[in-house]
Amino acid sequence: MSTARILLVEDDQRLADLTAEYLRRNDFDVSIEGRGDTAETRIQSEQPDLVVLDIMLPGKDGFEVCRGVRPSYKGVILMLTARDEDFDQILGLELGADDYIAKPVQPRVLLARIKALLRRLPSGGPAPTEKKEQVFGHFRISQATRTAHLDDTPLDLTTAEFDLLWLLATHAGTILSRDDLLQELRGIGFDGLDRSIDARISRLRKKIGDDPENPARIKTVRGKGYLFSQHDWD
Repeated sequence: MSTARILLVEDDQRLADLTAEYLRRNDFDVSIEGRGDTAETRIQSEQPDLVVLDIMLPGKDGFEVCRGVRPSYKGVILMLTARDEDFDQILGLELGADDYIAKPVQPRVLLARIKALLRRLPSGGPAPTEKKEQVFGHFRISQATRTAHLDDTPLDLTTAEFDLLWLLATHAGTILSRDDLLQELRGIGFDGLDRSIDARISRLRKKIGDDPENPARIKTVRGKGYLFSQHDWD
């Protein structure tokens, strides 16, 4: 298995050096970038497996970088946000970040989150002999190829968006609570405040052509969670 490449975008040089050294000791290939504008160019040209992206950066902030690279970058974006700043977390997810983690962060926590995110990436090895696919009318999603199509048009999904959509599709007709979804996708329970699932559902609805005011394909069941409809895909 090849070593995963990480671009650490952090303007605090001492913190960046310490974090990079810790990740290198855990077998990652880590590069450091201290400016947002330069980071955007490097992400697009180098296509690292994962980007650890701070928000407060010279040149361009993390939000601008995330927005700029997301259309062409298919790897993972893990944003570093200010503690307890819900706006930072929600905005980052709406712009296409795959996950967020609040600063200051313990190195072991960062390492665990990075490993969990990288496990979701395609391995590059041979596809499974048994193709895992779900089809609902004009919608098709395949875990083997990690692609989703609506009316034969491929959907442009981030890693985290695909994982959530696949989880919902494989439980079509079943209500999944925020706790269910967070436990499965991030290994944490719902604390009553986390808005990451809601933000990601909002992005998915736009991509699958669901009416945000009256969604039919991914329904909100008040007080219970979300339900992926088996119908409404024709």
